Amino acid sequence: MSTDTTGAQYVAEFLDGPLEGEFEQRILVGGKPEQRVGMVAAVDGLESLFWYDAVDKREINGQMRVQFRFDADDSDPVEADDEND
Repeated sequence: MSTDTTGAQYVAEFLDGPLEGEFEQRILVGGKPEQRVGMVAAVDGLESLFWYDAVDKREINGQMRVQFRFDADDSDPVEADDEND
């Protein structure tokens, strides 16, 4: 007998910030999507921690999709290096 875990997952869509346009499969916690996620990503070769807050939730083709917005105040700073352009 196979266990269906599809209902225990959701798709996180990152609307802005360093992860803009990325999607990630995530696990529901207590049957619900997270309201805040911390993501580690490399920017200019340095690992940084970025915080995202849930802003919208909907179901598309039977799968839950949650949109997240970047929280720049709580995240590691991301600065464009315009001097070397």
